[in-house]
Amino acid sequence: MTDRIHFEDLVPGDVREYGRYEVTREEIVAFAAEYDPQPMHLDENAGAASLLGGLGASGWHGCGILMKIVAEGFILNSSGMGAGGIDEVKWLRPIRPGDVLSARHTVLAARPSRTKPDRGFVDFRFELLNGKGEVVLEQRCGVMFGRRVPGEPA
Repeated sequence: MTDRIHFEDLVPGDVREYGRYEVTREEIVAFAAEYDPQPMHLDENAGAASLLGGLGASGWHGCGILMKIVAEGFILNSSGMGAGGIDEVKWLRPIRPGDVLSARHTVLAARPSRTKPDRGFVDFRFELLNGKGEVVLEQRCGVMFGRRVPGEPA
């Protein structure tokens, strides 16, 4: 037996928090310059004049940060086999320079595969939190996990 997280360990209703990532102004601007060159992500004055009310990270940058925290704090210590996509992403608050971010996941549903007894599917809500505990980004998706004992009842 292993201490890695398997399908059977992911029970609907379970909540887990992990990770710590400090965002810098330099990375916000560098990411935006490369992938999302909108003025509110590149310049403090443009950010202040926008709905963000100041320089803010691209939502896509936030998704990347969330993936890094989730991978390092959860997925890399699991039998995760990948995901088929993201069902929903919401950018709820700006991510600012100096924010210290963490992740929280909630297991929404879990079901064994009907055709492959070695795996199951788990639906999650992943949230990216700032240092005040406010949710800045929410993502819903399903992830496939290997089963500890293929075919055993969950």
